[in-house]
Amino acid sequence: MASLPPIPLMEKAYRRGDTSYDGVFFLGVKTTGIFCRPSCGARKPRPENVRYFATPREAIFAGFRPCLRCRPLAAVGAPPPWVNLLLKEAESNPARRITDGEIRTLGIDPARARRFFKSQYGMTFQAYCRGRRLGTALERIRTGGPLDDTLLGSGYESHSGFRDAFARTFGLPPGKARGTDCITLGWMESPLGPLIAGETRGRIVLLEFTDRRMLEAQLRTLRIRFKLPMVPGETKPIRQLRRELSEYFAGRRRRFSVTVDAPGSEFQQRVWQELRRIPYGATVSYEALARRAGTPGGQRAAGTANGLNRIGIIIPCHRVIHKDGGLGGYGGGLWRKQALLELERGERKYDR
Repeated sequence: MASLPPIPLMEKAYRRGDTSYDGVFFLGVKTTGIFCRPSCGARKPRPENVRYFATPREAIFAGFRPCLRCRPLAAVGAPPPWVNLLLKEAESNPARRITDGEIRTLGIDPARARRFFKSQYGMTFQAYCRGRRLGTALERIRTGGPLDDTLLGSGYESHSGFRDAFARTFGLPPGKARGTDCITLGWMESPLGPLIAGETRGRIVLLEFTDRRMLEAQLRTLRIRFKLPMVPGETKPIRQLRRELSEYFAGRRRRFSVTVDAPGSEFQQRVWQELRRIPYGATVSYEALARRAGTPGGQRAAGTANGLNRIGIIIPCHRVIHKDGGLGGYGGGLWRKQALLELERGERKYDR
């Protein structure tokens, strides 16, 4: 995992437009929703309006779009013309899903696009598009600004396009989203990448890394389970969770005190309850998890239920491994699973 230089050093670098830090870090500007290279020639933002990222991938999934002036996706060198064509196509309507067939009509091999984006930017082209869809809707509405301001900063050319995209994601038009009984979604940073949390009626119902492939499906499942719209915002339980996560990553917290609500089938409920019984710093095998959940020999089903957990870290699905010591799977990526286990074994600490 890439690490960032000290904040005072990064602030100094972008203030003076130091090209030697291009590619070392990227800065997201909260007031504009864009992210830039340190050398960007645009007007320098105030420090309190800046967030720092080690990779473009982190910035994208935190809701920022690439700057058209300094082109941060070209920080590793000028990309081929066909890459610029793909990026232009994606930015023309961030809410649109671009299929492999549409990529082929542009004269581009989808497999080639996947390989290039993965090697250069740490994410596939489809992951880039997914991040832009979610980021546009979440980051803009969560600030609580007027609808017109949100529209102008979101990249959409019409009110109807923006409303349609928002409603598809959250189940309610943006103009009706505030002041209703809802699931509140909050964005939070972590040393392992941005997280999104969901809360309703004082209970945490979602905690996922924003780049998880299943995130859109998890949002749909939540909307069906609770029959409530989703509105980005800030609540007391989300602020509490943010504090507890900071303490967890700093090695100062072993148990979370936030209240959670994880509806599911009877079997899923048993599996998730057993996950919460695994002690901090310990692991169990999928086989042992199935046995504890009352289904000896059902490790495959237990693994599936484990993967459908919507409240990561708090319900610690990362503590389940193969009986031979192999990591197994993890929706947030095996590198994150390894990092979480090392944190809980006292082998790494994040002072954030």
